[in-house]
Amino acid sequence: MRAKSSRARRATTPDATAHFASRLKQLRAQRGWSLEALEKASGVSRSMLSQIERAKANPTLAVTFRIGRAFGMSIGELVETPGASSSINVIRSNDHAYHYRSDKNCVIRTLSPLNLEKDVEFYEVQLNEGGELRSAAHFEGTREFITVQKGRIRVESGADAEELDPSDSASYRADVPHAIVNIGRGAAVLFLVDIYQ
Repeated sequence: MRAKSSRARRATTPDATAHFASRLKQLRAQRGWSLEALEKASGVSRSMLSQIERAKANPTLAVTFRIGRAFGMSIGELVETPGASSSINVIRSNDHAYHYRSDKNCVIRTLSPLNLEKDVEFYEVQLNEGGELRSAAHFEGTREFITVQKGRIRVESGADAEELDPSDSASYRADVPHAIVNIGRGAAVLFLVDIYQ
């Protein structure tokens, strides 16, 4: 999906953001890597890495996965918090730290914990009437799975398109340009899963 928004906020709490910033600095220091070296190893831009290390940005799951892979670690190993006491990770509906994007046409809330060990992203998407979410092609092999909770939408994947009603589900290629468009009256609400291979 990777919707672009300057107001986007990623899926971490402030404590987790500070922990991840410290963890990233520590791992980079252990390897003797500069930001440029980590950029080359991970494919994540130096400016993004710098913002993450200064706790000014929270990474998406895909970015976290690429950083972990550069260090030869799973996402769980990368973001593990020593002394965590519960095995249940709750994302509260009113926790704005999990808002991925919010504008007049579209609200996206991530439902995925950062320590998910597979390269999967899970979102709740609200498209206001006439709203649409258009995305460039993701990595090769990426698929999206969608279930409509409310409203009527059109899913586009490359040259293909299908209309979906409440309780309808669909899966489609996301390694081509793709879109979700609200074609009904009122807001549409849907659940979206991205799986990166």
